[in-house]
Amino acid sequence: MFLGIDIGTTAVKAIIVDGDQQLVAAATREHPTARPQPGWSEQNPDDWLAAVRGALVELRTAAANAYAAIEAIGLSGQMHSAVLLGADLRPVMPALLWNDSRGTDECAELTRRAPGLAAVTGVQAMAGFSAAKLLWLGKHRAADFARIAHVMLAKDYVRLWLTGEIGSDMSDAAGTQLFDEANRKWWPDAVAAVGLRDGHMPPLHEGPEVAGRLRAELAAELGLTAGLPVAAGGGDAGTGSLGVGCIARGEGFVSLGTAAVFVVADDRYAPRPETMLHNFAHCLPRRWYQMAGMLNGASVVRWALDIIGETDIAGLMRKVEARYRGPSHVLFLPYLTGERTPHNNPDARGVFYGLAAGTDKVDLMQAVLEGVAFSLKDARNCLIAAGADCPRPGFLGGGSRNRLWGQIIASVTGLTLIPYRGAEFGPALGAARLAIMAATNAGIEEVGRKPEEGEPIAPDMAMHELYAPQYERYRELYRSVAPLFQG
Repeated sequence: MFLGIDIGTTAVKAIIVDGDQQLVAAATREHPTARPQPGWSEQNPDDWLAAVRGALVELRTAAANAYAAIEAIGLSGQMHSAVLLGADLRPVMPALLWNDSRGTDECAELTRRAPGLAAVTGVQAMAGFSAAKLLWLGKHRAADFARIAHVMLAKDYVRLWLTGEIGSDMSDAAGTQLFDEANRKWWPDAVAAVGLRDGHMPPLHEGPEVAGRLRAELAAELGLTAGLPVAAGGGDAGTGSLGVGCIARGEGFVSLGTAAVFVVADDRYAPRPETMLHNFAHCLPRRWYQMAGMLNGASVVRWALDIIGETDIAGLMRKVEARYRGPSHVLFLPYLTGERTPHNNPDARGVFYGLAAGTDKVDLMQAVLEGVAFSLKDARNCLIAAGADCPRPGFLGGGSRNRLWGQIIASVTGLTLIPYRGAEFGPALGAARLAIMAATNAGIEEVGRKPEEGEPIAPDMAMHELYAPQYERYRELYRSVAPLFQG
């Protein structure tokens, strides 16, 4: 038995799989996010530990024999966060998350300080990455910055708790903008540009390598075997890729989690930063991927439900489906927390356009679903420009459970989406697969097979034609209002 733990943005997901990678048990525990100022997004790292404890208790209760037979642990986590520890290995301050944009003004300075930044780190300077936030901290929270002894990512803090070892992996390091993607090591120029030294950065491992073993005292508390190997793991884009078998060049997936991503695997490093894509190291050795990263995915639906005062999401979706005949008369820009691909604009915000006296919550929800679909069409266009198109990607994440939304995305983008069984646990499954590799030395192709496919969601080409002019209006709406965001 093998344990995969994913430290997500809104929740920890933990799964047990057997040696054939069949799901035995799963548990989810939510944890809070604080937004003390507009554009800020923080979490208490100790809340992740509490959520992991809760998830493991649930697994132990639900599948005691399987839990006791766990042979190895793999980790996955939200990328780009800045988890800052002092010399005592305690957090200096809350973790600054991927959707925290306080480093916006520092991006230009970072680019000046580290010439060649985009080519070496795989993407243009963006506020959500660790580097810009660290530069901001050095300017605005100098006392806290001076206390930093170790910089790590979300899942690395959990590994520290499990093993007592400081470390990270290539795919999570890739999202810090402090990493040399081609050579798979920290880039001294970027580290120095944010005011740190190499000693602040954790040792790096490839995802399947053993990066520590479970501490005896914690093993006794958790009911696990002391000394279990803990794989280095990966950032959730990399582990999500492995979880759905996206390991060979040209294979890809669309994930609708809190954010939305469109990932296409590659066997070489080929950055195209002008497309606003992220070209990052995979959690597997000698592999990379191109990623369109959109900050606003299924979280936009949750926000919309709160705004319109609706608690019955299934009922509302049925109403949208019953009324659905074509594009909504309302346009929605989904940029509630800014946007990366294709705009690199942390100041962008959400916009409803075309409201009329008869507009109701059904219209608004359809517009929200379509807005995210249009952002995924932007993503596909960027990937095509980079020579990394994948016309039949896997479809995963919590939002993938809604068939209507999948059909809208397929019809807008022209993609044929392939749902996978258990897709909502993609990153956790990838983490479990890394645990299998760490414990058994199994090969990539052996472990990285694709999950069982569900019924494909093909585009309705008649609807695709109807959406084409609506997509152009969507793009024109952004161009028209973008200057207003700067205020």
